[in-house]
Amino acid sequence: MHKLLTLAFLFCITGKLYAQINPADSTLQVVGYWQNKEKQSFSVSHEKYKITGTDTTSRELITYQVEVTIKDSTAKGYTIEWFYRNYAIESENALVKKMIPLFQDIAVLIQTNEYGAITGVSNWQEVRDYMQKMATHLESELAAIPHAKGMMTQLMAMYQSKEAIEANAIKDAQQFYTFHGAKYSLGKELKAKMQLRNNYGGKPFDTDVTVSLDEINEQEGYGIIRMYQQVNPQQLTDATYAFLKQVSPAKNTFPARNAFPQVSNEIWTASQIHAGSGWIIYSVETKQVKAENVTNIEERVIQLN
Repeated sequence: MHKLLTLAFLFCITGKLYAQINPADSTLQVVGYWQNKEKQSFSVSHEKYKITGTDTTSRELITYQVEVTIKDSTAKGYTIEWFYRNYAIESENALVKKMIPLFQDIAVLIQTNEYGAITGVSNWQEVRDYMQKMATHLESELAAIPHAKGMMTQLMAMYQSKEAIEANAIKDAQQFYTFHGAKYSLGKELKAKMQLRNNYGGKPFDTDVTVSLDEINEQEGYGIIRMYQQVNPQQLTDATYAFLKQVSPAKNTFPARNAFPQVSNEIWTASQIHAGSGWIIYSVETKQVKAENVTNIEERVIQLN
């Protein structure tokens, strides 16, 4: 019932219930029609687990709230604040539990174009400085945890530059705005190739992308769009092998490249989007990275409160 009331509110403020649904040709155009100072609240869950063979060997669940506020609206685009709060975690990893305060009460300013497609982070320096300050406060607590220093260094690398923050530190926002700025036809698959950032430091990975509009609900005023991404497995395996060999203390005995297992990376994203406003109602993204008999799975769910 709460969700229905929220949607009814969205219908009223936009005044364009079916503005982006065209029944004549069964298309949906995803554009953000957001009002200045408008605010919506979202619940986010981020679950990670590892499957070895047929057994789940580790699991981690992080939940938090995000207040999304339109801070500025112009003819050229939007400035949108993502304010993070109320973190909770289920994990056996002591380091991860200690690191959660790093993200508490942090505000990230997302920039989009006039259609609502994300273009960057405007306050990335503030975010970087905030994370560094919080990390310094945790140094003494992390000292007793094995390998904490290395993992903290790896985490903070995600916040050292504008490019790094936009590529790695705002995954939920990227998921949120994935489909904005384009027009989709019901039942028609769009195929394309894109470049995905290589976090090992080399050339970007070639990635095959398929997007489809699976459902238009004119009565409720929403559409459901899905995307599938597959990273080039040869490029990914080569980069993974080179990185692991470089950091290995036993480089001379490291396995030969032809003995190294192939690594795959696949991502599935599905979003239910309110047509009149461009707000996300529900979105789920599942990432699967596999090598031999080990599969690492991440799933992020974003839901309008």
